[in-house]
Amino acid sequence: MGFRWTELSSTLKLKKMKHFEINATLRTDVGKKASKLIRRDEKIPCVIYGGEKTLHFYTSQSDVRKFVYTPEVMFADIKLDGKQYPAIIKDIQFHPVSDKIIHIDFYELNEAKPLKIQIPLLITGSSLGVKAGGKLKQNMRKITVKGLMNEIPDKMEIDISELNIGDSIRIKDLKSDKLEFVDTKTNIVVTIISMRGIIAAEEAAVAAEAATKAEKAESKEVENN
Repeated sequence: MGFRWTELSSTLKLKKMKHFEINATLRTDVGKKASKLIRRDEKIPCVIYGGEKTLHFYTSQSDVRKFVYTPEVMFADIKLDGKQYPAIIKDIQFHPVSDKIIHIDFYELNEAKPLKIQIPLLITGSSLGVKAGGKLKQNMRKITVKGLMNEIPDKMEIDISELNIGDSIRIKDLKSDKLEFVDTKTNIVVTIISMRGIIAAEEAAVAAEAATKAEKAESKEVENN
């Protein structure tokens, strides 16, 4: 079945992104030997770049645990050498065996410059289509937005209460005065599909799997002959 492009206005709720404070100590020695000593002391070598200068520092595993191991998206406020640097994680490295964090790259943010970041998507409301027997299908769990640091929300809530069976919300349907939605405009964020459509899709998947198995079996038989 095809999906109708909904003309409904999707309701967005935005809450400003949280900030997580990280206490840090400036490094004077940035060599490999010094990094090993830092890790041995349960600390993490880090670097922050993107601002006026690149800074090397270290912080404790406990200081960043709640920042790294969370489904939330937050900005880091790095307290370093008497100053505070707003940042996001650009890269993070884990030990292949212990899975401990062994290095973090931070990117310094500028309040006056827009940034691009992925934020979680939260679907709210009980849609008319689901009440009528349809099924909610969420195609995207995160969306990419671009905007000023102080305008970026921690997540985006979309109210789907008015969606009927066959209705979809696409990236192009999302509206905000302060954010740009970067993903492909025709991407479907969420849709309500009918049970008939679900059954047809499942039957098509089973048929495709059976056809693939038959082709493999035929190919194997030809090779054996």
